[in-house]
Amino acid sequence: MRPYLDILKLVWPLALGMVNNAVMQFVDRAYLAHESMASLEAALPASILAFNILGFFHSIIAYSGTFVAQYHGAGDSRMCRMSLKAGNLLALAFGILALVFVPAGSALLECFTSSPEVLSREVAYFRIVTAGGVFLFLQMAVSSYFTGLGKTRMVFWVNVLGNLFNAAIDPLLIFGLCGLPKLGMAGAAYATVASTALQWIVLAAVAGRSREKGELVPLILRILRFGVPAGAYTVLNLLSFTIFVFVTGRVGDVAFAVSNACFAVNYLIFAPMEGFALGAATLVGHAQGRGDSEAAHRDAMRTLRLGVAFVAIISLLAVAFCRPILSLFSPESTEVSAEFVSLGSTLFLWMAAWQVFDATDIIISGALKGAGDTKFVFWWMFIVAFCVWLPIVGIVAHFGGTMSDLWGTMVVYVVIICIGSLIRWRRGAWRNIKLVANNLG
Repeated sequence: MRPYLDILKLVWPLALGMVNNAVMQFVDRAYLAHESMASLEAALPASILAFNILGFFHSIIAYSGTFVAQYHGAGDSRMCRMSLKAGNLLALAFGILALVFVPAGSALLECFTSSPEVLSREVAYFRIVTAGGVFLFLQMAVSSYFTGLGKTRMVFWVNVLGNLFNAAIDPLLIFGLCGLPKLGMAGAAYATVASTALQWIVLAAVAGRSREKGELVPLILRILRFGVPAGAYTVLNLLSFTIFVFVTGRVGDVAFAVSNACFAVNYLIFAPMEGFALGAATLVGHAQGRGDSEAAHRDAMRTLRLGVAFVAIISLLAVAFCRPILSLFSPESTEVSAEFVSLGSTLFLWMAAWQVFDATDIIISGALKGAGDTKFVFWWMFIVAFCVWLPIVGIVAHFGGTMSDLWGTMVVYVVIICIGSLIRWRRGAWRNIKLVANNLG
């Protein structure tokens, strides 16, 4: 029991931190649903496209935290600080580079969105969040540093502070309260950027200035070597999901709004698993830095058991209380509301069907990333998503499949990718990967 409690001490702030982020999105969607149905429809495509672009750079910067974890396990505090400095430099460079994608992303939204009312909201949100990406990158660099050291509670409380700030200013900017202009979706975007900037400022102040000297270029290149596949994994994983979202957008306005609302709830369930995955990556990183692959395996399996137990309980509760949850998003019209809740209840069942498999895959993938096996994680996701799942989605859509039919294809995708990740972990090729030199003993 003691080892599981030790893992929970590390993981619970990460899991709750991810829930905080999900709650922030949930609050945004709930506010936007009352602002207009068009805003609710626009929220998911705009935010996914923004993170498709930002996510690549974001994940590379996050991988600097894996180097911090392994250097921490190896007892090299100087290189931990150097990894933070490398992450900050990458964040600034990527923040400038992200601006190049603003015009192309706006044009892409115009190609796939038929409603002018929805399109204007999508473009406004996308441009603001993407242009403010530098704050997301800087926040990730410093939070990854503390996570790599195992100081997860500090990151959690700063995350809570930022999200409370977001929740406070969201209604002011969206609805134009207290004499402020009514900005709608643009207001939600500004609130998101501002809360991220606040988190970065606080964490950077705690971390202080890195005064360590050394050659940064080799370290940055090594972070890029292992981080680029992790970044490609993130962006192509999101791209596959974005394609799926655009396909579901063709089914009908009400069905699409229901699907978006259910995905917001799904993220609330899934978000803690990202925290468990980050915890697995950190624990594996510490153990691999010490040169102890057996400890890495034990800690990953214990984290997996805790994560799967958690997600199974939450999924059952979500199904049991699906109707009151869906009522938070349903329109005021009685006829439309009945259709909204009926379809949403069906989608909740599909959602529960894939959660355990999804949790297993994300935690094992996190463990593999913590060991440096990022190329496998990327290529396996690419093969299953683009060579198996999306072709099935295309066939179902071509033959007039319903929203429920399309959601059912996700169960096939998640089960296949889960099995492959488990096999890779069991075979143990990750044990032979050396990210950093071991300075102990």
